[in-house]
Amino acid sequence: MTRRERLANAAGVARKVSAYNLKIIFANRFAYFMLAAFLFFLGVAAIIFFSSESDPGPASVYYLLILPGLLVIFYPTAFGIQNDVDARMIETLFGIPDYRYKVWLARVALIWVIVFAILVVLTVLSSLILVRVPILRMLYQLMFPIFFIGSLAFMFSTVVRSGNGTAVIIVVTGMGFWLASVPLSKSKWNLFLNPFAIPTDMSESIWAGIVFDNRVMIAVASVLAILAGLYNLQKREKFI
Repeated sequence: MTRRERLANAAGVARKVSAYNLKIIFANRFAYFMLAAFLFFLGVAAIIFFSSESDPGPASVYYLLILPGLLVIFYPTAFGIQNDVDARMIETLFGIPDYRYKVWLARVALIWVIVFAILVVLTVLSSLILVRVPILRMLYQLMFPIFFIGSLAFMFSTVVRSGNGTAVIIVVTGMGFWLASVPLSKSKWNLFLNPFAIPTDMSESIWAGIVFDNRVMIAVASVLAILAGLYNLQKREKFI
């Protein structure tokens, strides 16, 4: 096989994997979660825009955008394995050595791209109708907690093997993180740490260090959750 043929074959496999994963990602109720994300954003943005007492800044825009991002990433990561089972593809995936990892890793990457693209639109809208924000920096900071929740949902879905069961666990876990964010508001252990909300009693350099440590820990935890999910997928007998 020539180099050109190998490249053509690899490109064909990549197209097939991407097409299959896009079909799974956009299956069933994903459109409802995406619609809910846009409606939530538009509703809160309208309230802020028409309120004479509101004075939005980058910190408030960060909180405005984080929930839509979580809503969009929630469904494909929590229900992806169940959708594979419903589509009767799970046995086929397990029947091809190592291929399943390429499929699910490609799916995680595609979910990341889709969520990022949606957040680009929402961030630009926020900058146009509410207050100018550093768009690239805002997107960069938003993706840490959003990707962590998505990675956690993927990991739990490989343990529970039920979209609804995973959804319950993620909602409870997310609420726990949100409630903990109040006492941990200035701590590097806060999942929902807002890097744009600099405390008045803290220097910018100390705050930057806390934010950096927080993002490193979230990134490491996200990667570990994905690896744990892929490890769980080795247990073929639990899925078929």
